[in-house]
Amino acid sequence: MTDPQSDSKGQPGLVPAALFGCCPRCGARTLFDGVAKFAPKCRACGLDFTQFNVGDGPAAFLTLIVGALVTIAALTVELKFSPPFWVHIVLWVPITAAAVIGSLRVAKAALLIAEYRRNAGEGQEKK
Repeated sequence: MTDPQSDSKGQPGLVPAALFGCCPRCGARTLFDGVAKFAPKCRACGLDFTQFNVGDGPAAFLTLIVGALVTIAALTVELKFSPPFWVHIVLWVPITAAAVIGSLRVAKAALLIAEYRRNAGEGQEKK
């Protein structure tokens, strides 16, 4: 990997870069190839995204957080309004799916960008 300090000057911060799927090197919005799938490399500067190992940690973590929030919201709606069961299905299934996929995309991007900016990698000693 190249020195990320020299490459990240003038780039957006971690949160905006993660929200918009910006390449950690050039800032182009080329990080994703699908909804939550990384592109193999940046189409603008050629940075190889396959060298980063984000893993599946964000998926389990975010699913638990979103699941807890949706459960609390569903219980609140049930206790205040007592809608029919089909209303819960129509309401909470799409909200849950959108929240998990949207937050997963942002979390994966944030982890990849942070890994690049800190020059992190597997089996490397801190210098």
